[in-house]
Amino acid sequence: MAERALRGSRLGAVSYENDYAGDLAERQVVSYSCHNGHVIAVPFAAEAEVPATWECRFCGTTATQTNSDTAEPLRLKTGRTHWDMLLERRSLPELEAILEERLGVLRLAGRRKTA
Repeated sequence: MAERALRGSRLGAVSYENDYAGDLAERQVVSYSCHNGHVIAVPFAAEAEVPATWECRFCGTTATQTNSDTAEPLRLKTGRTHWDMLLERRSLPELEAILEERLGVLRLAGRRKTA
C-alpha cells in the first residue's frame, strides 16, 4: 500500500523547486585558522556581523579570523581524559585495591571454568 502512495517519487532525492526563481544575496567569505594549521572558509551574507571565532570543522578547536586586526592569543583548552576524571574521584591506592579485587574475581572465574 505504501508503494502506491509514493509512486513516481523518491523521498528527498528530487527537488521540484526552480533554481532560477530567486537571486542569491551578496556574500562575503571569511577565513578562519586554528592552532593546528587548518584553514576554514565560511560564507556569510554581506550585511551579517562576522564572529571573531569559529569552531574548526576538522578538529573542533576554536579558530580565529586570519584577516582580523583584533586577533587574541589562543588559549588552548586540553580535553580531560577518562584517566583524569577517574583520578578526580579516586586516589592511586584506592584504584590499586579495586584492581586487585577485580583481578581476584576474574582469576576465580577462570579456575571454575577449567575445573
